[in-house]
Amino acid sequence: MPPERRAQSIPLVIKVLSTCFLCVIVPVYWVERGPTNFLWSSDIALFLITAALWLENRFLASMMVVGGLIPELFWNADFFVRLISGNHLFGLGATSYMFDLQVPLLIRGLSLALHIYLLVIFVWLAYRLGYHTKAWIGQTVLAWVVLPLSYGLTEPVNNINFVFGPGAEPQQWVPGPVYVAILMILIPLLIYIPSHLLLNRLFGRGRSLDSTE
Repeated sequence: MPPERRAQSIPLVIKVLSTCFLCVIVPVYWVERGPTNFLWSSDIALFLITAALWLENRFLASMMVVGGLIPELFWNADFFVRLISGNHLFGLGATSYMFDLQVPLLIRGLSLALHIYLLVIFVWLAYRLGYHTKAWIGQTVLAWVVLPLSYGLTEPVNNINFVFGPGAEPQQWVPGPVYVAILMILIPLLIYIPSHLLLNRLFGRGRSLDSTE
């Protein structure tokens, strides 16, 4: 990114559309899946990205981007490869529910829209506002709150944020709290820090942008 590039404001239409999407998805998910479903990182990202759009807050937007870019790339790649080839790209089955006819079509449609939207808005916001170099720290703190809550408040059958195991079945290798602690270490190391290095190189703001923090 050239040194002279400056952050630009967010068009009102983007803010309104994101808010409308939030207003649709929240009541549907609440009724169909219950309030604990909103502990999923993708759902949290939708809430906070919408807030970041209205506030034009680079730090908050960057937190969501650094935490969600790699997972959303994996989700979309896995879904579309399965859609085209019939086989999952990754063996964890993170998108298996999208092909489960027992899951209401409305839920699957909203989920697909959410994951595509997040991937697009992450990249667009990084370009539009720039990347805040301390965002990975904020995202790590958020994960350290959300992961224990996901373990304590939800059931293994839902496996929200994969706190009960990497696949469909609960893991049996170590006690549950130990597994969550391992996740709290590995996720920043394997997702946030690599994303931070890439985003900082492409959109980092030691290159004087003027957006709000």
